Amino acid sequence: MNKHTEKIAGNASVVAGATLLSRILGFIRDVIIAFTLGAGPLGDAFFVAFRIPNLLRRLFAEGSLTMAFVPVFARTRQEEGLEQAFTLARSTGTWLLIILGVISLLFLLAARPLTYLIAPGLSEQVQTFEITVTLVRICFPYIVFISLVALCMGILNSMNHFLAPALAPCILNIFLISAALSAAGAGTSVPYALAWGVLAAGIGQFLLQIPFLRRLGFTWRGPGPLKNPAVLKVGRLMLPTIVGAAVYQFNIVLNTILASFLAQGSISYLYYADRLVQFPLGIFGIAISTAALPGLSGLSAQGRIRDFIETLKDTFNLTLYISLPAMAGLMGLALPLVKALFGRGAFDPQAVQGTVLALLGYAAGLPAFCAIRSLVSAFYALEDTRTPVKIAALCLLLNLCLGLLLMQPLAHAGLALAVSVSSWANIILLGLSLKHKIGNWFKWESGIVWMLVFSLVIGGGSYLSAGWGWPALLLIPVWTGLYYLATQACNLREARMIARLINSRLSKAGRP
Repeated sequence: MNKHTEKIAGNASVVAGATLLSRILGFIRDVIIAFTLGAGPLGDAFFVAFRIPNLLRRLFAEGSLTMAFVPVFARTRQEEGLEQAFTLARSTGTWLLIILGVISLLFLLAARPLTYLIAPGLSEQVQTFEITVTLVRICFPYIVFISLVALCMGILNSMNHFLAPALAPCILNIFLISAALSAAGAGTSVPYALAWGVLAAGIGQFLLQIPFLRRLGFTWRGPGPLKNPAVLKVGRLMLPTIVGAAVYQFNIVLNTILASFLAQGSISYLYYADRLVQFPLGIFGIAISTAALPGLSGLSAQGRIRDFIETLKDTFNLTLYISLPAMAGLMGLALPLVKALFGRGAFDPQAVQGTVLALLGYAAGLPAFCAIRSLVSAFYALEDTRTPVKIAALCLLLNLCLGLLLMQPLAHAGLALAVSVSSWANIILLGLSLKHKIGNWFKWESGIVWMLVFSLVIGGGSYLSAGWGWPALLLIPVWTGLYYLATQACNLREARMIARLINSRLSKAGRP
């Protein structure tokens, strides 16, 4: 395993740790908002208002902007020097402020029809609708600041700093927790406090990045001309990524539409199961792909295709090393996991069983969900943002066909399984396209076979222990340790790399 992959793994561990903290804070945030705001009309008003900038964040900021910016920044830095790369960053920031400033102004003026478009049913509740319109106007400028955070993320990640961008979501959760508790304690309006908390969090997330940028030599003062050919290149690369993000969001809407034709509760079963799958996906899959993009972009910019292929192969294998046993564990422990987390109150045994079936369908695709992001990062590093979008659109059609085919015999579990199967198809198509572009990058090695074997053992063992109920969850660290020791005994490169990474972290922690 080469030094580039080990560097990616080290950076991924930083992102994973910050993401884990963010997910924990997010859970606390949801509990506190539910306690202070409830699920009534005021809750609906806030969630609708927050959904609008959040949707635009997913389309334009996170993923799209960073994915398009990092390869161009890396190539500019390689070919023209660091100062020109910083000039590109300032030019991109100027364009962001202009474009998003105009969009924000238009949306503030058109908040009423925009709210009607997103939640037409609220128009029948006049007071709630008016509150929602006001909250939309407060929340919407958040998109400006979170887009600047995404740009800062691209700069910092390209220069091998991952901690500050990964901690940004924690700032949002902390601000919303503080806003909800402060408003409840003072007896003021919770939804208004939360809306202002969203806007303040966007500013806070941006300000968090500034000291780290300065430490690396970047400031916003300096040349940043609007006429910069590299910015146009970022824009051209960004457009397909926005379409790709839109395809992904439409995929979610499509499954919701199909589930609405099934028995009551089907949409909820899919939602709760997806939340459980998103936990390992967010911590491991997103972390590895986030760390991989700058490294692969640097190798591509330097024309080191052999190192690029080796790093991509190792990164892909590392993703499988983590996600295969995670898939097995999720499937084996599905019942006690769902029972322990949700099985109380109105969440009756039927809801538990429905969520378990959905979780089994989604968990079968966990390795594909994780690996897709790494392969897409490879395309973006090669400055090809069109191919992943074409493949994603084709797999969306496949998901629709499979969903219609499987929802009759398997109900909502068939929809979850359709997502998993179409994601595996996505992996195959992305892999074949990469092979055509850069040559043979993937090989069936004995290490992958051992990963599969040990993951099956974990799945079988965890399934047998599931009959104990929630105490079976206490064995998760045991299964993790056994998997690690078994792969170490078989001398897997991924296990050796994890060992070196742990030793490195411990030695750094022990330094005075």
